[in-house]
Amino acid sequence: MRIRSAAAVVVGASALSALALPAVQAAPAAPADDVQGDTQLSNVIVNDGKSIVVGASGKAASVTVKLTASDPNGISDAGGILYHGTDVNHNDWGVTLPSCGQHLVTTYTCSFTLKSTANRHFGVSKNSQAGTWKMWAYAIGADGDYRFRDPAKTFKVLRATKLTANAAPEPVKKGKTITVTGTLTLANWESHKDIGYGGQSVALQFRKAGTTNYVNVKGIKSSTTGSLKTTVTASADGYYRFTYAGSATAATVSATGDYIDVR
Repeated sequence: MRIRSAAAVVVGASALSALALPAVQAAPAAPADDVQGDTQLSNVIVNDGKSIVVGASGKAASVTVKLTASDPNGISDAGGILYHGTDVNHNDWGVTLPSCGQHLVTTYTCSFTLKSTANRHFGVSKNSQAGTWKMWAYAIGADGDYRFRDPAKTFKVLRATKLTANAAPEPVKKGKTITVTGTLTLANWESHKDIGYGGQSVALQFRKAGTTNYVNVKGIKSSTTGSLKTTVTASADGYYRFTYAGSATAATVSATGDYIDVR
């Protein structure tokens, strides 16, 4: 759901108790960046600095968020909102973090975990929500000082991709033709299904038996249904796979290598 304005979310020393709050019309919203007193907010980390990849279910398996709040008089609360939109007051979807709670120390690192198996999870609803997301964060001191920051962090939320590869025939004589086929699919957050991902540039790679690194052989494009098919000349035992580099909205993925026995 859309989330309401920052001013409506923060009330006194507690905030953000719900997941994905509904949008409401509120009295003038708090400025996106606002500070009173000496409360500090730092070291904001979303998902360990990695993109959040979400499958067809629309739920991420697990997302962690950390932030450090400090105030000479102790911390009354801290937290934030992960959202997709221009700013926290102009969004089309968002997920609120649980309250960090009161900690009567001058500096405290809050850690939040959102799991797909829990009521509070990181979820999306539309394919258009893939791409760059932001985090609005806040810290409130025990003396009533506060700091709001928007964005405190930007990060990527990507649609999950899947890729297969099959090399045939096997075994094959050296110098003969090998056909490698596969399928590239993309998570659809609206239908909750994986769909064929057409028109995408995919690389065929080969790893010679006894080595550890794959090397590019050739590039091809997926068909309108996401299918892949290409041919190579058999030269040595090894593994063929397809790999997709990803995009601004879709995750990178590599197929499991398929072994070919060349005789």
